[in-house]
Amino acid sequence: MATEEERKRAYKAFKKRLKLTRLDDESGLSMGSKRSRITGVTPPTGFPPEVWEELVSQGKLKREGGGTYSLAQPT
Repeated sequence: MATEEERKRAYKAFKKRLKLTRLDDESGLSMGSKRSRITGVTPPTGFPPEVWEELVSQGKLKREGGGTYSLAQPT
């Protein structure tokens, strides 16, 4: 069982990784605007798998398969 503080830090780290992954995908040199279609990422290391499962059970994340997760309510 993870502490509330640990879940908050993990959720914040997940959102940051997702944001940076999307920005990286959008930063191509193609013509016109490009919108990222990335919706899920592998969670950051440094947190046990139980933390991610607790965030899924709280409804903050959802499992996408293959070890990836996405935000339950897109921002």
